[in-house]
Amino acid sequence: MPVSSPIPAGSRQRPVRHGAARVEDWFHDVRERWARRRGHVPTVVPYTGYGSTEWVRVFCRVLLSKPVRADETSKRRRRRREQGIRGWRSFTSVPVGDVPVVIEVGGQRIEVLADRGGVVDTKVPAQLHPGWNRVTLRVEGSDEVEAPVWVVGPEVDFGIVSDIDDTVMVTALPRPFVAFWNTFVLDEHARSPTPGMAVLYERLVRAHPGSPVIYLSTGAWNVAPTLTRFLSRNLYPAGPILLTDWGPTHDRWFRSGRAHKTENLHRLAEEFPHMRWLLVGDDGQHDEELYADFARKHRGQVAAIAIRELSVGEAVLAGGRTKSEEHGAGVPWVSASDGATLADRLSDVGML
Repeated sequence: MPVSSPIPAGSRQRPVRHGAARVEDWFHDVRERWARRRGHVPTVVPYTGYGSTEWVRVFCRVLLSKPVRADETSKRRRRRREQGIRGWRSFTSVPVGDVPVVIEVGGQRIEVLADRGGVVDTKVPAQLHPGWNRVTLRVEGSDEVEAPVWVVGPEVDFGIVSDIDDTVMVTALPRPFVAFWNTFVLDEHARSPTPGMAVLYERLVRAHPGSPVIYLSTGAWNVAPTLTRFLSRNLYPAGPILLTDWGPTHDRWFRSGRAHKTENLHRLAEEFPHMRWLLVGDDGQHDEELYADFARKHRGQVAAIAIRELSVGEAVLAGGRTKSEEHGAGVPWVSASDGATLADRLSDVGML
């Protein structure tokens, strides 16, 4: 996903786009006109960001939504809790692409352009204190909203990058039918946390004060609120969730989830050159291969790799396992089927 940037004066020209992307844009335009005729207004959906004491990476998405009075908001939330929230609802929102978004943080004000899917992913200079900070976001016609950002202190030299699907949440996502079921049909409250993983992450955060926890997934931005609620409800440490958009890009039919993970890992290495990362994933997708490749290229920036081993049934649904004995990463490598055993093995290599 391209990173949003400050809007050059007088420049709004779109790049030449793939045919599939033009069809998708036309579909979004039709839905946007229909939603606006029904009285829907722009709304900024804030996501958790991260940064250093000199900059922050800000995430949000601009959607059209029906105005809701304050007295209706609590009733709607209560009704959804009682009825359950089906995944397909996340994909019915109407994105507003190529719209200016005003960001205010640390006394700075900057205007950036959301991408064609309404997503903002931009790096903003700001002088902030370590820990949780707030960024204010708005577009023309919307209310102001605040997005939390975790600022890493200059003395922090350890962080966690974690996969989500089949690592902190049992989903068996790579199997197409199961992916469809879990993403579009299943009530979000029916999603299962991986045993012991939340406790493991909490122990790691306590052992390494100030360390960021960054969740890296190939899921779509549409499910960011669902994933955030899941992590909070199951007591995982709060942190940014790096997601992507499904569907065509300006130059290809489909986005590459693998490339998304690789690009963000290398970006983290560049942004925090002094940081050593614990990379956590599972053996049902490409995490082992991706993490091993990253460790070979950034050997001094990987503290260890922890792989959750899928059960036989999960491995079948996830499309099989990779062979961890062939990783050749040259860093401490541990694996187990649950968080408690991973914690024991990370203790053996000095992570806890």
